[in-house]
Amino acid sequence: MRPADREEMFRRLSDLNPAPETELEYDSPFELLIAVILSAQATDVGVNKATRRLFPVANTPEAILELGEVGLKEYIQTIGLYNSKAANIIKTCSILVEQHQGRVPENRKSLEALPGVGRKTANVVLNTAFGHETMAVDTHIFRVSNRTGLAPGKTPLEVEKRLLKRVPRAYLRHAHHWLILHGRYTCKARKPLCGQCPITDLCRFPDKQLPDPGTLKPET
Repeated sequence: MRPADREEMFRRLSDLNPAPETELEYDSPFELLIAVILSAQATDVGVNKATRRLFPVANTPEAILELGEVGLKEYIQTIGLYNSKAANIIKTCSILVEQHQGRVPENRKSLEALPGVGRKTANVVLNTAFGHETMAVDTHIFRVSNRTGLAPGKTPLEVEKRLLKRVPRAYLRHAHHWLILHGRYTCKARKPLCGQCPITDLCRFPDKQLPDPGTLKPET
């Protein structure tokens, strides 16, 4: 995708949604961290259902440690891989209390040292909670980046590095959310809604699912 097309792509996405936000529900960096850990191989809807029960009871590292691993599982057992996630969250809370005064660290190295936190999760927290210009490449962003020609790559890390170079700087702060939402609701995996896509003319996807012009009703 040409630089001018990239600029226009994000201008349009920005016009449609000037202040995009994550669909995970949270009120603090710690709540966001826990929600993102829980969201691995799970939907945001499913995570929100669990955290709506959990956070009113325990929304600090100290409070979750009070619950203990068994108590925590009672709140998150509807989420996939809840056993391993509960164990990681308890370990993470212990580290936050012992090494960070109960606060979520604002740097990648410390975040990635927490159990259950990889590069993608660290990028989400840095971007969403602290405003860093990072790019968390999930399946949606990976698909959109490759399909459109925005930042093609064979691995999430390749795509991340290319996005950081190719997304116009003025749009980098919110690009993560625009691309996720675009992939989730428009550029879907099996049936992309190319006919409703605001950037169809800029996209380099060779198999666009566009309506047959002969089926369109003329305006009256």
